[in-house]
Amino acid sequence: MYDCAKKRGSSQLAMAVPHLITLIVLIFLSETPLISSSYASFSSPPFGLKLGSSLSVADFLISPNAIYTAGFYSVGENAYCFSIWFTKPLADGSLTILWMANRDLPVNGRFSKLSLLKTGNLVLKDAYQRLPIWTTNTRDSKASAYLKLNNSGNLCLRNKDGEILWQSFDTPTDTLLPNQPLTKDAPLVSSRSVSNYSSGFYKLFFDNDNVVRLVYSDSKLTGIFWPNPELRAWESGRNTYGSRRIGIMDSSGRFISTDDLVFNTSDAGDGIQPLRRLTMDVDGNFRAYSLDETRGIWRVTWQALSETCKIHGSCGENSTCSNDPVYGRKCTCLPNHTMINRTDWSYGCKPEFKPTLCGNGDDQFLHLPHSDFWGYDTRYMPNTTLNECKQECRKICNCKGFQFKYDWNKGFSICYPKFLLVNGLRSSNFNGSIYLKLPKDTIPIPSKNNHLNCSSKPTIQLDRTYDINHQNESTEFLMRIITCVFGAIEIIFITYFFYGTHAHTTTTTQGYNLQVASGFKRFSYAQLKKASRNFRNEIGRGGGGVVYKGVLNDNRIVAIKRLNESSNKQGEAELLAEVTTLGKLNHMNLIEMWGYCAEGKHRLLVYEFMDNGSLAMNLNSSTLNWDQRFEIALGTAKGLAYLHEECLEWVLHCDVKPHNILLDSNYRPKVGDFGLSKLLDRDGGRDLEFTRARGTRGYMAPEWYFVNLPITSKVDVYSYGVVMLEMVTGRSPTCGGLEGRMDRWVADKMGGENDGWVKGIVDSKVVGEYDVRRMEILIKVALRCCDEDKDLRPTMSQVVDMLLHVE
Repeated sequence: MYDCAKKRGSSQLAMAVPHLITLIVLIFLSETPLISSSYASFSSPPFGLKLGSSLSVADFLISPNAIYTAGFYSVGENAYCFSIWFTKPLADGSLTILWMANRDLPVNGRFSKLSLLKTGNLVLKDAYQRLPIWTTNTRDSKASAYLKLNNSGNLCLRNKDGEILWQSFDTPTDTLLPNQPLTKDAPLVSSRSVSNYSSGFYKLFFDNDNVVRLVYSDSKLTGIFWPNPELRAWESGRNTYGSRRIGIMDSSGRFISTDDLVFNTSDAGDGIQPLRRLTMDVDGNFRAYSLDETRGIWRVTWQALSETCKIHGSCGENSTCSNDPVYGRKCTCLPNHTMINRTDWSYGCKPEFKPTLCGNGDDQFLHLPHSDFWGYDTRYMPNTTLNECKQECRKICNCKGFQFKYDWNKGFSICYPKFLLVNGLRSSNFNGSIYLKLPKDTIPIPSKNNHLNCSSKPTIQLDRTYDINHQNESTEFLMRIITCVFGAIEIIFITYFFYGTHAHTTTTTQGYNLQVASGFKRFSYAQLKKASRNFRNEIGRGGGGVVYKGVLNDNRIVAIKRLNESSNKQGEAELLAEVTTLGKLNHMNLIEMWGYCAEGKHRLLVYEFMDNGSLAMNLNSSTLNWDQRFEIALGTAKGLAYLHEECLEWVLHCDVKPHNILLDSNYRPKVGDFGLSKLLDRDGGRDLEFTRARGTRGYMAPEWYFVNLPITSKVDVYSYGVVMLEMVTGRSPTCGGLEGRMDRWVADKMGGENDGWVKGIVDSKVVGEYDVRRMEILIKVALRCCDEDKDLRPTMSQVVDMLLHVE
């Protein structure tokens, strides 16, 4: 929405409006005594807004203490957001924005209004558009509502009884003021940049384990980076237990939250308390500020991360972050890479070479000492030599390089092949190296000194205009006649060509909307019909549709899922939501989506093809040994943990079964068919769209069968446990009289846990030896997942932790 462009002269006047408002407020207050609270509450602006009244771009509200102002703030050329800011400008003339109602959808400067309707609903309308841009969705049965900006900076809508109908403190943007709570329903989301107030990539929120976290999320990646993701919550001094999720900073500078996050600002408890704020900053750090009124600047009095290069996403893909003592955080492209967008590091860098075909064994590796790229490992290879690590990376098609370091605590070297080079860090204190994979004949080119080009300030040019031509009545009547004539001609024209163009137009519009929203390739139905040879080679089917094998024009082998007619009834809107959700998911244990088709009644999804089919196809064969089965259990758990806990959206799979766990050429698992799952918000509330049971009989959790039980991520945990028991025992939960009793059968076999109980449970048809201790843990974890009481089941991240730490 915010594009860098050269400012036109007219925008200078628009940007000056908030400062003009500030000047008027100061003059007004210097000549007018403060009005009593009761009178100010029901007076006209600038002190309050009554029922049936409106604020235009030229109007404003002020708090009784004159510290805060609310009004339309200019964010670009003829583009405004209704905002709250500190009344007094800083030394450089800028204003400190504290809250915005419509940060992602600015309104036109002319004829836009904030209105308090007589029903008690506060609405923001964009010029002459019929539907509001933003609304509080409130109703006042007492017909006495009024809007007032309080001395605390809270914009509050109350009725005559003092009942709060709505308040800005409940819906923060990127800033908290003293005594404004951070809750599970009110996360902070950073702005896109210093001059771009739309929603950015960083978020401070209460996770579903009750811990306050910082997360980076863009269209490709999502990752939590604070507290340290390498540590468990309690190792970071946090508490995961509690019935509430709330954090608050008082006016003295002390912050405390229910997860035991406690800190004092550097000036906490001083005699004179300054104005304070907590802000989710554009660089991904969460900071506390105090206002130095003498100098007119904000001083940082606390910050979440002192090493800012540990903030994920700070430099984009294929680049590293380092701390320069003079310039602070500095981003640098990897050798043989160049910056994609010279105005924004979040785009990262792109290679200046063409990657070679996988498995040729000729790639070279460029050594980058004291460097790291956090996460996105294809494998974890302990006690490995450097040459073994190089050979492994050469064999992996999507390996971009690997990290190699010596672990002094464990006494051996560890190799981490990477399928994505993000969250790069370069520091002399880091004990480890990155080996960048390059084609054999590529000449290494040193990293370039890339600098951001931000000489021009970004402005917003709205893609809509409202030209109101105030003519006399006779001219207006003539124009109406002309409009009607042309309208009639247009109707005839449209009717004549309707049948020949309607289908094409609909398809084009749907495809364009989806493509813009998701970034995936849009295929035509004819292309996918040809690729699948008229949908001949069926490779799987489920409740959502049938999957076919296909070959695209570029010779890529794909899996094409043709959604059933019942799924097709969802229409473009729901498919758009699903495709957009898929676009935010990126994990080595989740199937990758490459494109879609939304044409007429046809709805198809295009996925990467998995060479070894599904787990269901391999369970009763001798292809999977016990080590491979354990890795499938671990990889599947990682994929589901990502869906449940690492995405900004909480994704439930709802149909975990062997048919939806797919295996690549190396029998590594990828969870598939999650594109049709439902989304829940992170507070665990029940999705109202779950009006019927979902999943496959035998794998479904007990709560699906009871109307009053909430549907949470624990339904996937239950299904995962059943799948693991099936993989260990070789017995299907859907046949042989075991439906709904798989866990009981296993528990009976365990008995008193005498020696040898594992042997009586594991599938005797599987060839090879197994690690008894690993098998014991896997069986016990699976049984815990199958507990009838959902609260006693572990989370998927806990499952991963238990499987990774088998003693």
